[in-house]
Amino acid sequence: MTETGQAGGTGQPGRVRPAVRADGPVICRLIRELAAYENSLDQVEITEASLDASLFGPDPAVFAHVGEYRGVVAGFALWFVNFSTWTGRHGIYLEDLFVTPAVRGSGLGRALLAELAGICVQRGYGRLEWSVLDWNAPAQGFYAALGAEPMSEWRVNRLAGDALRALAARRGQAPG
Repeated sequence: MTETGQAGGTGQPGRVRPAVRADGPVICRLIRELAAYENSLDQVEITEASLDASLFGPDPAVFAHVGEYRGVVAGFALWFVNFSTWTGRHGIYLEDLFVTPAVRGSGLGRALLAELAGICVQRGYGRLEWSVLDWNAPAQGFYAALGAEPMSEWRVNRLAGDALRALAARRGQAPG
């Protein structure tokens, strides 16, 4: 996720609201903008149809909020509920946060995160967590200004592609 604006920006943050089905095309566009910023546009597989099914299907497991600036959707936060065995409580994992470059510093990123923090508090969730790329110093500074603490002792791990399929092929095999 990315928000590279200044904490405590100068403009009005606009309005944050839960995403609705009509927001799908703009969220997909913003996802592609985020991927381009992170130099990984070639890895984006999402389509408007798959996003629609994930967010608005019969039993969604992922959610989104959008941020409007001067009446135009200019940012989004895509998140899901996780669980901590240490706290014994749910939390929110923020998969992506993105605010368009022209609106960074307006407070929209802060407003999106404040909305998710409010959901956590309202529901009794214990944490709001996310990852940030190690080279994204502006985003790291933004998060630090909000009071977020980097979890430097933790490393993100991922299984995907061939490695994911290889491990899945071992499913049901007895150890030993």
